[in-house]
Amino acid sequence: MDAQARDRAELQAVLLSERERLRTLEPWERAAGAIEGINLHQEEVNELSLIRREAIDELLSDGHKQVEIAERLGMTRARISKLLASGPKPSRVFLGTGHLTVAIGGKHESLKSNPSAVVSAEALSAYHVIRDLAVSYGLDAEYELVPPPGMVRLNRTNLIVMTSPRLLPLVGQVLESDPHLSFESGGQGWFLRDKTSGEVFRSPSDSGGDVDYAYIGRLPRPDGKGSFLYLAGIHAMGTLGAAHYLMDHMDELYTQVKARRWSTLIECHYDADKREVKSTSRLTPVYTS
Repeated sequence: MDAQARDRAELQAVLLSERERLRTLEPWERAAGAIEGINLHQEEVNELSLIRREAIDELLSDGHKQVEIAERLGMTRARISKLLASGPKPSRVFLGTGHLTVAIGGKHESLKSNPSAVVSAEALSAYHVIRDLAVSYGLDAEYELVPPPGMVRLNRTNLIVMTSPRLLPLVGQVLESDPHLSFESGGQGWFLRDKTSGEVFRSPSDSGGDVDYAYIGRLPRPDGKGSFLYLAGIHAMGTLGAAHYLMDHMDELYTQVKARRWSTLIECHYDADKREVKSTSRLTPVYTS
């Protein structure tokens, strides 16, 4: 028996044992246990279906025909066509595999003796863009306000983090692991640097312009057990622009980077009066590592 067959047999034995255990329980416990098991396995089936869809998409992009793929996989061509036309796109995993948490750095309200932590209107709008994007891929999301001093919990799955290292210094430490791009600060405030080209990007909005710059990338969790998606402008409009860029280019980015670590800088043009994004574009290549 090869290793794959042995693993399959062991898994089947575990599942059989769990079914037999459920049958010994009282009706309420039996029903609750069965529902929990169904939900757990349905989530796994959904993720395996996405992996299958991704693999078929890659085979097609490599020049293989649907009829060849169907024959090799023991499926009908009609089944292959149906799989390609239904269900969420594989690029959904670019955001996450389940319920998303969008952590947003907050700051204290000004001019108050006992101020509460709040998020900017632009950061909240960026969250709504991400949430709508997630919903379009069959995911849901909620936001979490991270109050000063920005001690965000990074070691968790399905995490997206927004706002600059000024509000989230722990993220700033993780950003130091990016070999290509960086957030930095100096006498003239915060700026972005392309360490590969040496180019420095200071926000035109610092001098009254209606353009801001932002960082987007996937960073490693401190515990080494995964990664999180990070979006941050030099200013709040840049964060909103980063969310819009992700919304418009997620499929393209997924095709390029898959599950690898990556980062890029984007430029956001906006309407200064309405505080609305007009357009976004990349400033740098999409770097992978």
